[in-house]
Amino acid sequence: MKQLKRFPNIQTLRNLSSMFKSSHRGKDKFFQVLLELAVQTIGARNAAILMVDEKSGKLNFYLASGDKSLVLKDVDIPAGQGIAGAVVESGEPVVSNDVSSDDRWFSLASEKTEIEVTAIVCYPIYLDDKVMGVVELLDKEDGSKFDDEDVESLGHFANILSMAFEVIRSKDQIDNHLDRLQEEYAQRYTIVGESGIIRNCIYQAQRVSNSKASVLISGESGTGKELFAHLIHDHSPRQAKPFISISCGALPASILERELFGHEKGAFTGADTKKIGLFEAADGGTLFLDEIGEMPLDMQVKLLRVLQEESFLRLGGTKTIQVDVRMVSATNRDLNKMVQEGGFRQDLYYRINVINLELPPLRERPEDISDLVQYFIKKHTPPGQPRPKLAKGLLSHLKGYSWPGNIRHLENAVERAIVFQESGELTVDSFPFESSDSPIDINVGATLKEASDAFRHSFITNTLKSTSGNRTKAAKILDVQRSYLSRLIKELEID
Repeated sequence: MKQLKRFPNIQTLRNLSSMFKSSHRGKDKFFQVLLELAVQTIGARNAAILMVDEKSGKLNFYLASGDKSLVLKDVDIPAGQGIAGAVVESGEPVVSNDVSSDDRWFSLASEKTEIEVTAIVCYPIYLDDKVMGVVELLDKEDGSKFDDEDVESLGHFANILSMAFEVIRSKDQIDNHLDRLQEEYAQRYTIVGESGIIRNCIYQAQRVSNSKASVLISGESGTGKELFAHLIHDHSPRQAKPFISISCGALPASILERELFGHEKGAFTGADTKKIGLFEAADGGTLFLDEIGEMPLDMQVKLLRVLQEESFLRLGGTKTIQVDVRMVSATNRDLNKMVQEGGFRQDLYYRINVINLELPPLRERPEDISDLVQYFIKKHTPPGQPRPKLAKGLLSHLKGYSWPGNIRHLENAVERAIVFQESGELTVDSFPFESSDSPIDINVGATLKEASDAFRHSFITNTLKSTSGNRTKAAKILDVQRSYLSRLIKELEID
């Protein structure tokens, strides 16, 4: 085996590894050092990497050793010409120890750099079984000829270059994918609005994000409670850790317990494998418990114990598991009233309600409707289609509606309007509110009682609609006794 004339020192190799793992800015430096390493190892005077232009087939100088890279940036080798072009076409390495008598020699680069060249060895760089470029060495320092062992050595460097370009391409693809995911995430969890009331909520959420204190986010359905939970997590030191969410009202107590705490294999019939619970999965991050007011009392006791001790047992387990979890809860119910009525544990209420963040209903921030509508139009207009415009008077129409389902209700209405619009414009007719949904229309001249009755009729009707006619839930939202709500329904002749 041929002895290399110069051995690269270990620090050079370490620098190469460090540069390759760094940002794209370090990649060119990586290739530059690798090129210099090839020059030292094989004992050449100069070297260059040339890349194939996919459209024209021309070869462009990507990098050159020494200080000649800038000079060569403007030099293109036409497709199929030069010794490098021959390597691209054949896919095989080429050695020419007398370029002056080689008809393939393309002398423009040598003339530009004012470097006389006698010999060249050129090796293809492959990507996906296709030649994407070449690496070439020019002249031996000792004046000897390039031989087969030099070709073999250069081949090792060409293989490293191929792998490096493949990794960089994969990294670019991953980066692009991550950028798209981040854009989708940002779009999904964007909080839209410039009203003072929502800006204050955002400010409060950002203020509490740096602490570990439990946060209770309260507000009507559709006001964006999960968005604010994400905001708290994303602005906290835990942002790189998991954000795990679960709806306490969507699962029976037995299943909810398994989801939160996990179970050991054989803990119950059907437990064929061990399962990690959400508390364990959220370790170091944030656990968001939505609709916590729906959690059964026996589960409330178990949740309180975990919050107090920061540890728990999996179902069927005997080993205590320690966790570090930031708790954020949300509810559309009056938990304080539930505590008084015995429907929610007082000690758990105080534990989860260290900081309370109350979100306003959409009817209290009508000035944000314009921004929200534009945001939802952008979100729901199919790619490649023009975004519909807003007809005159539409925003006033939308601002006059009480939106019992809040922001979620508005988004669904905008999405539906986009689907059915044909003229490229959203009009009042694009939002066909039912009679019970329509904005309150009270003419000047009506008595105060008539105006009050009209408002109460519309407001109670919309509230009942948001609870699917459930008077008990509607009474809790309105903060009145169910019997009193029934009397109002009868008095106001609400169907």
